[in-house]
Amino acid sequence: MTRVGILGASGYTGAELLRLCAQHPDFEVAYATGDTQAGVRAASLYPSLAAKFPDLVFEAFDPARAEGLDVVFLGLPHEASMALAPQLVGSVGCIVDLSAAYRLKDASLYPGWYGFEHDQPAMLAEAVYGLPELHRAALKGARLVATPGCHVTAATLALAPFVRAGLVQTSGIVVNSITGISGAGRGLKHSSLFCSADEDVQAYGLLDHRHTPEIEQEVGAGVLFTPHLAPMNRGILATCYAKPAADMSTESLLATMSAAYAGEPFVVVSETSPSTKAVMGSNAAHLTVRFDERTRTVISICAIDNLAKGASGGAIQAANVALGLPETAGLAAVGMYP
Repeated sequence: MTRVGILGASGYTGAELLRLCAQHPDFEVAYATGDTQAGVRAASLYPSLAAKFPDLVFEAFDPARAEGLDVVFLGLPHEASMALAPQLVGSVGCIVDLSAAYRLKDASLYPGWYGFEHDQPAMLAEAVYGLPELHRAALKGARLVATPGCHVTAATLALAPFVRAGLVQTSGIVVNSITGISGAGRGLKHSSLFCSADEDVQAYGLLDHRHTPEIEQEVGAGVLFTPHLAPMNRGILATCYAKPAADMSTESLLATMSAAYAGEPFVVVSETSPSTKAVMGSNAAHLTVRFDERTRTVISICAIDNLAKGASGGAIQAANVALGLPETAGLAAVGMYP
């Protein structure tokens, strides 16, 4: 068995990691921390976990408890992950960080976008970006994995095939992305309250959302990114617009996208417009693309579950690759419907 630690297991991504670990044939959760919930049974906070983890108690962090584990997932704030990861490298098999602490390869971007200096150039250089569809070869044997941002996963899967093929211009790309409330985390926020979020859709992070440089890094193009909060628990729907750089049609774009993701276990390319409910609870990404002759615009759309493929599911997929396990282990390709 693969012995697993989850640091920050009491948050939404931590609870999702526990859910997915429960159905993983090779994972055994040996250690789960939740400093604000230390001493609390996981099943008390999340009754959905009771059947598999009836006696699991969230612990306070102790470095000695993590030593020797095969994989440790970090579901912590960015700076907390950056402080902790160097202590764990070498004492655990693989670290999979769900924060943004190691996502951006250019350290100079961190002060402006995240408000802190990144002082670990060697760790930043070693970290492998955890999107197997683009970085599978580099993930094999990785000691430190940076799990992508949820919006970034959807936008990158939607745009990368066309940028890499030189089919769209690399400036003026627009990404409008809708996310569910769980993307804001378990912490109490006014925008997450039922009476604030219900019957409301709101754009946020205008012009300065932190996922912008990450999308640009992975797509390889300049992007105007605007996220929107919608009254649903889970899901991301990213609608991306780009101008063509070559002759094309909807049929040729669908063929390019299908070829780019041929054989990918969690990517579905079809003519059907993706929906968030179709991917709910799964590690799947549903994609389609159109070319509008009238406005000469490429429209590429991706739907994912923000907590699964967009966070914890993507983290486990990347960990499977890094550890040499079957990539699909513990992960569903079929969503829950209705």
